[in-house]
Amino acid sequence: MRMPDGVVEIFLQPGEWYFGDKHTRIRTVLGSCVSAVFWHPGARVGGMCHFMLPTRGERHGRRPDGRYGDEAFGLLLDEIHRAGLDTSGVRVRLFGGGDMFPGVVSGATSKSVGRQNVEAALRLVERHRLLCSATHVEGYGHRHLIFDVWSGRVTMRHGVLPGPSRTTRKGISPCPPSR
Repeated sequence: MRMPDGVVEIFLQPGEWYFGDKHTRIRTVLGSCVSAVFWHPGARVGGMCHFMLPTRGERHGRRPDGRYGDEAFGLLLDEIHRAGLDTSGVRVRLFGGGDMFPGVVSGATSKSVGRQNVEAALRLVERHRLLCSATHVEGYGHRHLIFDVWSGRVTMRHGVLPGPSRTTRKGISPCPPSR
């Protein structure tokens, strides 16, 4: 599909999110962070978040913050409802969660931050009963994403970390089945 005239290009930094219409292209670069790409094919609207951590826990009355997966999902879902749409028509794709520092683990868990983010995103998809249509998650290295809202197309380039026997996934996969 040809790019429409007057397209607005948005670049998301970590912790940011954006929701737009058919005149929007959203880009980001991911390491251990995760992006969830929401797209409603009928309305040709969609959004992307770039979250850094699964949750901050208690918000204590603070405004939602896109740095946290649970809050970023909530912000995008609010935009979908504000557009008068039902979430049953939304397709979600998940990207990122790469292991940027192989061998380094965080805190009391043996899971990398990237893996924790991916697991959180999959739980959020399930909790909100969203249709997850594809993933390209975990592995090593960074990902460049471009989301063309007018077509729903996501273009991804995966940069693998240098080093001995660093294998990574090839191609986009379907989402894992719900538990």
